Amino acid sequence: MNKIRKGDKVVVLAGKDKGKQGVVVARVDAERLLVEGINMVKKHQKPNPMRGQAGGVVHKAMPIHQSNVSLFDPETGKPSRAGVQLVDGKKVRVLKSTGMQLAGS
Repeated sequence: MNKIRKGDKVVVLAGKDKGKQGVVVARVDAERLLVEGINMVKKHQKPNPMRGQAGGVVHKAMPIHQSNVSLFDPETGKPSRAGVQLVDGKKVRVLKSTGMQLAGS
């Protein structure tokens, strides 16, 4: 079970964007996440008339490793680790700091 999923609000723990918050847009693979507004880079893009793309410098978000982010706890306003508990025979994700269940578990 992935402890961080699409739509979760996360806080960056390490790297150039340390302390920033964002929403997980997608999981790129088993270990990397695409977070909105985090790890932005300038990419030089060639024009592609077949796709209708203009050339130039494009700002885009690059994936970040899941070990460098942590879930945001709205009660404390700080990052928190995620855990798994059995509730009514189903596994649900909970925040370790407050025990609050996460939506979409």
